[in-house]
Order: sequence, then structure tokens, then C-alpha cells
Amino acid sequence: MMAPQRIITCFGEVVMRVSVPHGELPLQSARFEAHVGGAEANVAVALAALGHRTAMISAVPEGPIGDGALGELRRHGVDVGPVLRPKGRMGLYYYLPGGPMRPAEVVYDRAGSAFAETRPCDWDWDHLLGGVDWLHMSGVTPALGPDSAEAALEAVVRARAAGVGVSFDGNWRGRLWDRWPSDPPAILKPIVAQATVLFGNHRDATLLLGREFSGDGEDRRREAALALLDRFPSLEYVASTAREIVGPDMHRLTARIDTRDDCGATDPTVVTPVIDRVGTGDAFAAGVLDGLWTGKGLADAAKHGLALAALKHGVHGDFAPFSRPTIDRASDVARDIAR
Repeated sequence: MMAPQRIITCFGEVVMRVSVPHGELPLQSARFEAHVGGAEANVAVALAALGHRTAMISAVPEGPIGDGALGELRRHGVDVGPVLRPKGRMGLYYYLPGGPMRPAEVVYDRAGSAFAETRPCDWDWDHLLGGVDWLHMSGVTPALGPDSAEAALEAVVRARAAGVGVSFDGNWRGRLWDRWPSDPPAILKPIVAQATVLFGNHRDATLLLGREFSGDGEDRRREAALALLDRFPSLEYVASTAREIVGPDMHRLTARIDTRDDCGATDPTVVTPVIDRVGTGDAFAAGVLDGLWTGKGLADAAKHGLALAALKHGVHGDFAPFSRPTIDRASDVARDIAR
């Protein structure tokens, strides 16, 4: 695939995450915790920390809140030059941590945001994709509304036509899709058709292909990956994780990457304590992409992605800004535990 140091750009909404402090209910105390995030921004930050040149294509409202959000991305090494600055509001989501007998919950407040209100014609793809080697996007972007869905499809079509590689993370968000009269499979299939790398599991395959997959565990994941690779000829890799919740602060994770002729899978990794699960899938995506681009085999690239995802469980916020040596040490620890 491509070598490091080329330009990877991520297209999606930069959002503000407002979190209830752990161990509290909403407004139990007079404080919230705020973090900048967003599925694509999380990938951009993680890849920048690994030494890649990354840029963000988005629309962030003018004013001090938008300035602060972009400043946070700049601090992590992400180029925000392509970001549009219209009038409007910042997309938000509220994160409510779980507790005993109570799962964590996300409440979206993204309707009418500056990004969601940006029209497809406002994106100058000739300019935005100029000099770019790779485009990453997730299923959150087309879920935001018809304009975002149209822009998402145009982005990947124009990218492929320009010789830019494309990766797509399914990132199913039912609450976003349910806000408007959408047809997710019809919208997502032409987007996935442009991708070389897909992050998704058997549930994503069921949505895209309209069929269930038999069996359990690794067999079902392999069957689903092969079905996706057969349906979408441009796909070369399907990467996925599986999670077993052992307890509130202990999870067991595995990962795999499938191609048409081969697959690479990890041993189970125990993650404890689980401090913050948000953004772990984006960390996995960044780790897998970095692993593939740096010439790792399938199993090692899957292990690389899983190590970055495991590390993300241990820090607050959406970002996983870990260095390459830190990820390598985490991989060694996981290997020792598996033994």
C-alpha cells in the first residue's frame, strides 16, 4: 500500500463531547467535562501521533468554541487548513458513564450544526483532495442527514477517481439515522464500494448485504468478511474487533483482518481498568492503517490496531495520541499476558 509520511485526510464532523463525571448522574454536581472529538478527527489525531501527515476536512463554526476545537487538533499535529468556518453551532454529544446495572449512554445534540448544514456544493473536492494520498471516513458522516450523505458519496467517488486510497469505518449510529427518512443500506453501499479498507463486522455485513451469517465467533466473522469482499470488488481488507464484557471495568478484546485469500487474528487481550471506551474503535482503525502502511503482515497489523485500541481504554476523552514505542510496548505486554 502506501508508505508513511504521505498525506492522510479525514472527512467528518468535529464535535464537542460533554461528559458527566464518573460516578455521577447528569447535573448531580455543577460541572461537566468537555473534550473535542469525532470519529474521523480521532483517527487523524492517532495517525498524527504515529508520525503521519494528517489533515481534517470539516466545517467548524466561527467563534471561540470553534477556535478552541481547532486549536486542540492543531496541538496534536493535525492540519486544519481545509476546515470551513461558517456561522452556526458546534455539534455536541453528551456522554453519560454507566455504573452497576446501568450501561453508559450517549445523547446526541448535532441537528442543525455547522457541519450538518453545509451543502454538498460547498465542498471543493478538487482543492480538498489535491496532493492527498488517502481519505478516511466513517458511517457517522452520511448518518447526519441527506446533505452529509450526498457529500460523503461525492468525497469517496472523487477520491477514487483521483487515485486517492479510501478507508471506511461502518460506525453504525442508529439514533442519527433515525432522525431523518433515511435508507442506510442504499446510502452506504455505493460509499463502501469505493473503499479499499473496511472496518466492520458481521453486523455491518448484515446491514449492507441484507442477510444473516451463521455460526459463531471467528467462523462467522470470516464468512461475513468474505461476503463483503465478494460483494465489493474494490475492497482488499476487512478489519474487525470482537468484545467480551467480563465486568464493568474489564473487557476482553480480539481483532482480525481478512482478505480474500488470507486472514490474521490476534490472541485475546484483557483490558482493565476500562476508564473510557469512547473512541476505541477509531484507535483500532488508525492502528490497522498504520500497520498496513508500514508493511506489517495481517496478524501483526491486527495486533497493532488492537494495542492502540486497548491503550485508548485507559485515557479520558476521544483521542488516542500514543507514540509508536508506547504501542509496541503494549503489544509486548499483551503477548506476555496471552502466554
